[in-house]
Amino acid sequence: IKGKTVAISGFGNVAWGAAQKATELGAKVITISGPDGYIYDPAGLDEKKIAHMLELRASGNDICQPYADEFPGSQFFAGKKPWEQEAQIYLTCATQNELNGEDADRILAHKPLCVAEVSNMGCTAEAVDKFVAAKQLFAPGKAVNAGGVATSGLEMTQNSMRLSWSEKEVDDKLHYIMHSIHEQCVKYGTQADGYIDYVKGANVAGFMKVANAMMAQGIV
Repeated sequence: IKGKTVAISGFGNVAWGAAQKATELGAKVITISGPDGYIYDPAGLDEKKIAHMLELRASGNDICQPYADEFPGSQFFAGKKPWEQEAQIYLTCATQNELNGEDADRILAHKPLCVAEVSNMGCTAEAVDKFVAAKQLFAPGKAVNAGGVATSGLEMTQNSMRLSWSEKEVDDKLHYIMHSIHEQCVKYGTQADGYIDYVKGANVAGFMKVANAMMAQGIV
Protein backbone atom coordinates (compact mmCIF):
# COMPACT_ATOMS: atom_id res chain seq x y z
CA ILE A 1 0.00 0.00 0.00
CA LYS A 2 3.04 2.27 -0.22
CA GLY A 3 2.08 5.61 -1.77
CA LYS A 4 -1.67 4.94 -1.52
CA THR A 5 -4.13 7.37 0.11
CA VAL A 6 -6.24 5.99 2.97
CA ALA A 7 -9.52 7.34 4.37
CA ILE A 8 -10.16 6.20 7.94
CA SER A 9 -13.13 6.73 10.24
CA GLY A 10 -12.84 7.18 13.99
CA PHE A 11 -10.00 8.49 16.14
CA GLY A 12 -9.91 5.89 18.91
CA ASN A 13 -7.76 2.82 19.47
CA VAL A 14 -8.72 1.01 16.26
CA ALA A 15 -8.31 4.09 14.06
CA TRP A 16 -5.05 4.94 15.82
CA GLY A 17 -3.68 1.45 15.18
CA ALA A 18 -4.80 1.42 11.55
CA ALA A 19 -3.35 4.90 10.95
CA GLN A 20 -0.07 3.93 12.57
CA LYS A 21 0.32 0.70 10.58
CA ALA A 22 -0.74 2.29 7.27
CA THR A 23 1.73 5.13 7.78
CA GLU A 24 4.52 2.70 8.68
CA LEU A 25 3.85 0.89 5.40
CA GLY A 26 4.19 4.13 3.43
CA ALA A 27 0.53 5.03 2.87
CA LYS A 28 -0.91 8.50 3.42
CA VAL A 29 -3.84 8.62 5.87
CA ILE A 30 -5.94 11.66 4.98
CA THR A 31 -8.99 11.44 7.28
CA ILE A 32 -10.13 10.67 10.80
CA SER A 33 -13.62 11.20 12.17
CA GLY A 34 -15.78 11.52 15.26
CA PRO A 35 -19.45 11.96 16.22
CA ASP A 36 -19.08 15.65 15.39
CA GLY A 37 -17.81 15.22 11.81
CA TYR A 38 -14.52 14.41 10.14
CA ILE A 39 -11.05 15.83 9.55
CA TYR A 40 -9.49 16.00 6.08
CA ASP A 41 -5.72 16.37 6.18
CA PRO A 42 -4.30 16.44 2.62
CA ALA A 43 -0.73 16.37 3.96
CA GLY A 44 -1.41 13.03 5.63
CA LEU A 45 -0.92 11.94 9.21
CA ASP A 46 2.57 11.66 10.67
CA GLU A 47 3.93 10.43 14.00
CA LYS A 48 3.01 13.65 15.80
CA LYS A 49 -0.52 13.70 14.40
CA ILE A 50 -1.11 10.04 15.20
CA ALA A 51 0.04 10.68 18.78
CA HIS A 52 -2.45 13.56 18.94
CA MET A 53 -5.23 11.08 18.19
CA LEU A 54 -4.51 9.46 21.55
CA GLU A 55 -4.70 12.86 23.23
CA LEU A 56 -8.11 13.44 21.65
CA ARG A 57 -9.24 10.04 22.87
CA ALA A 58 -7.96 10.67 26.39
CA SER A 59 -9.67 14.08 26.61
CA GLY A 60 -13.09 12.45 27.04
CA ASN A 61 -14.73 15.04 24.77
CA ASP A 62 -15.40 12.50 21.98
CA ILE A 63 -14.91 15.08 19.22
CA CYS A 64 -12.26 15.37 16.53
CA GLN A 65 -12.68 19.08 15.65
CA PRO A 66 -9.72 20.16 17.89
CA TYR A 67 -7.38 18.36 15.46
CA ALA A 68 -8.00 21.11 12.91
CA ASP A 69 -7.03 23.75 15.48
CA GLU A 70 -3.84 21.87 16.34
CA PHE A 71 -2.73 21.29 12.75
CA PRO A 72 -3.31 24.17 10.30
CA GLY A 73 -3.83 22.95 6.76
CA SER A 74 -6.37 20.35 7.80
CA GLN A 75 -10.12 20.92 7.45
CA PHE A 76 -13.02 19.98 9.68
CA PHE A 77 -16.35 19.01 8.10
CA ALA A 78 -19.12 19.15 10.72
CA GLY A 79 -21.78 16.45 10.67
CA LYS A 80 -20.31 14.61 7.69
CA LYS A 81 -18.55 11.30 7.05
CA PRO A 82 -15.09 10.87 5.52
CA TRP A 83 -16.38 8.61 2.74
CA GLU A 84 -17.04 11.62 0.51
CA GLN A 85 -13.29 12.22 0.19
CA GLU A 86 -11.47 10.49 -2.67
CA ALA A 87 -9.01 7.84 -1.55
CA GLN A 88 -7.62 4.54 -2.78
CA ILE A 89 -8.28 2.61 0.43
CA TYR A 90 -11.22 3.03 2.82
CA LEU A 91 -11.16 1.61 6.35
CA THR A 92 -14.12 1.65 8.76
CA CYS A 93 -12.56 1.97 12.22
CA ALA A 94 -15.31 3.50 14.35
CA THR A 95 -18.75 1.97 14.91
CA GLN A 96 -21.16 -0.65 13.63
CA ASN A 97 -23.16 0.24 10.50
CA GLU A 98 -21.26 3.51 10.04
CA LEU A 99 -21.04 3.03 6.26
CA ASN A 100 -24.42 2.70 4.55
CA GLY A 101 -25.67 2.20 1.00
CA GLU A 102 -25.35 5.86 0.03
CA ASP A 103 -21.81 5.94 1.40
CA ALA A 104 -21.01 2.83 -0.65
CA ASP A 105 -22.20 4.61 -3.80
CA ARG A 106 -19.90 7.56 -3.05
CA ILE A 107 -16.95 5.27 -2.48
CA LEU A 108 -17.60 3.22 -5.61
CA ALA A 109 -17.70 6.43 -7.64
CA HIS A 110 -14.07 7.00 -6.61
CA LYS A 111 -13.10 3.55 -7.98
CA PRO A 112 -10.93 2.62 -4.98
CA LEU A 113 -8.44 -0.19 -4.68
CA CYS A 114 -9.92 -1.65 -1.49
CA VAL A 115 -12.58 -1.23 1.19
CA ALA A 116 -12.16 -3.03 4.51
CA GLU A 117 -14.20 -3.35 7.70
CA VAL A 118 -11.76 -2.85 10.55
CA SER A 119 -14.52 -2.11 13.06
CA ASN A 120 -17.09 -4.79 13.87
CA MET A 121 -19.70 -4.83 11.09
CA GLY A 122 -18.73 -1.32 9.99
CA CYS A 123 -20.86 -1.60 6.85
CA THR A 124 -24.60 -2.11 6.60
CA ALA A 125 -25.87 -5.16 4.70
CA GLU A 126 -26.92 -2.84 1.86
CA ALA A 127 -23.40 -1.41 1.57
CA VAL A 128 -21.84 -4.89 1.57
CA ASP A 129 -24.22 -6.05 -1.17
CA LYS A 130 -23.32 -3.03 -3.30
CA PHE A 131 -19.58 -3.63 -2.95
CA VAL A 132 -19.93 -7.30 -3.87
CA ALA A 133 -22.30 -6.56 -6.77
CA ALA A 134 -19.77 -4.06 -8.14
CA LYS A 135 -17.02 -6.68 -7.71
CA GLN A 136 -15.15 -4.25 -5.47
CA LEU A 137 -12.28 -5.67 -3.44
CA PHE A 138 -14.04 -5.72 -0.08
CA ALA A 139 -12.66 -7.31 3.09
CA PRO A 140 -15.33 -8.09 5.73
CA GLY A 141 -14.77 -7.56 9.43
CA LYS A 142 -15.24 -11.28 10.07
CA ALA A 143 -11.81 -11.77 8.47
CA VAL A 144 -10.15 -8.38 8.93
CA ASN A 145 -10.57 -7.80 12.64
CA ALA A 146 -9.90 -11.44 13.43
CA GLY A 147 -6.43 -10.05 14.11
CA GLY A 148 -7.63 -8.59 17.38
CA VAL A 149 -9.15 -11.88 18.49
CA ALA A 150 -6.03 -13.73 17.34
CA THR A 151 -3.81 -11.45 19.41
CA SER A 152 -5.97 -12.10 22.47
CA GLY A 153 -5.56 -15.82 21.78
CA LEU A 154 -1.79 -15.42 21.63
CA GLU A 155 -1.87 -13.60 24.98
CA MET A 156 -3.95 -16.42 26.51
CA THR A 157 -1.51 -18.99 25.13
CA GLN A 158 1.43 -17.23 26.75
CA ASN A 159 -0.43 -17.06 30.07
CA SER A 160 -1.53 -20.70 30.11
CA MET A 161 1.88 -22.03 29.01
CA ARG A 162 3.85 -19.61 31.17
CA LEU A 163 5.65 -18.26 28.12
CA SER A 164 6.92 -14.80 27.24
CA TRP A 165 7.25 -14.00 23.56
CA SER A 166 8.97 -10.92 22.18
CA GLU A 167 7.00 -8.31 20.26
CA LYS A 168 8.51 -9.62 17.02
CA GLU A 169 7.51 -13.21 17.82
CA VAL A 170 3.92 -12.14 18.47
CA ASP A 171 3.87 -10.05 15.29
CA ASP A 172 5.27 -12.94 13.23
CA LYS A 173 2.63 -15.31 14.61
CA LEU A 174 -0.10 -12.75 13.89
CA HIS A 175 1.15 -12.35 10.31
CA TYR A 176 1.00 -16.12 9.86
CA ILE A 177 -2.57 -16.25 11.22
CA MET A 178 -3.77 -13.40 8.99
CA HIS A 179 -2.08 -14.88 5.90
CA SER A 180 -3.84 -18.18 6.66
CA ILE A 181 -7.21 -16.42 7.00
CA HIS A 182 -6.62 -14.70 3.66
CA GLU A 183 -5.76 -18.00 1.99
CA GLN A 184 -8.99 -19.55 3.28
CA CYS A 185 -11.03 -16.58 2.02
CA VAL A 186 -9.43 -16.91 -1.42
CA LYS A 187 -9.97 -20.69 -1.43
CA TYR A 188 -13.69 -20.49 -0.72
CA GLY A 189 -14.45 -17.08 -2.20
CA THR A 190 -12.93 -17.20 -5.70
CA GLN A 191 -15.66 -16.99 -8.34
CA ALA A 192 -15.67 -18.46 -11.85
CA ASP A 193 -14.79 -15.06 -13.34
CA GLY A 194 -11.80 -14.65 -11.03
CA TYR A 195 -13.42 -12.17 -8.62
CA ILE A 196 -12.75 -13.01 -4.99
CA ASP A 197 -15.87 -12.64 -2.88
CA TYR A 198 -14.22 -12.29 0.52
CA VAL A 199 -17.60 -12.14 2.26
CA LYS A 200 -18.55 -15.58 0.94
CA GLY A 201 -15.02 -16.85 1.47
CA ALA A 202 -14.94 -15.76 5.13
CA ASN A 203 -18.42 -17.20 5.80
CA VAL A 204 -17.64 -20.58 4.23
CA ALA A 205 -14.20 -20.74 5.88
CA GLY A 206 -15.75 -20.05 9.28
CA PHE A 207 -18.40 -22.72 8.73
CA MET A 208 -15.78 -25.27 7.59
CA LYS A 209 -13.61 -24.61 10.63
CA VAL A 210 -16.51 -25.40 12.98
CA ALA A 211 -17.72 -28.36 10.88
CA ASN A 212 -14.26 -29.95 10.72
CA ALA A 213 -13.83 -29.51 14.48
CA MET A 214 -17.19 -31.20 15.13
CA MET A 215 -16.28 -34.08 12.82
CA ALA A 216 -12.88 -34.48 14.46
CA GLN A 217 -14.56 -34.78 17.84
CA GLY A 218 -17.10 -37.30 16.56
CA ILE A 219 -20.08 -35.03 17.11
CA VAL A 220 -21.29 -35.45 13.51
